[in-house]
Amino acid sequence: MSKPELEFHLPAGPWAVPEGAAPGVAERVLAEDASGERRTVLQRWDPGTDTSEQGVARHEFWEEVYILEGALHDLTLDEVFVRGAYACRPPGMPHGPWTAAEGVTMLVITYPENASG
Repeated sequence: MSKPELEFHLPAGPWAVPEGAAPGVAERVLAEDASGERRTVLQRWDPGTDTSEQGVARHEFWEEVYILEGALHDLTLDEVFVRGAYACRPPGMPHGPWTAAEGVTMLVITYPENASG
């Protein structure tokens, strides 16, 4: 399945809380396929967001993340990632938990493990 064809536009969709997200996390869908398996979203975390209660995250899909503004503190690595930092995580890769003391906005792209193209 493919995402829709979209020419340049200003995304105006609503910010919504993703299923299972920590308090303070919201996302705006930029594009997704009909199954919801291939998604491109803007994700923002309010200042003070803390995902510690959720522990280390693992997904059954690929995830690419690019930090647009703000910073994330990875509590496992004890490292802070700032604007311009990029991650490409294969299915099952452990990451987090995180805090975002001053908030963060990220471009997040996800797709199935067996995605081609």
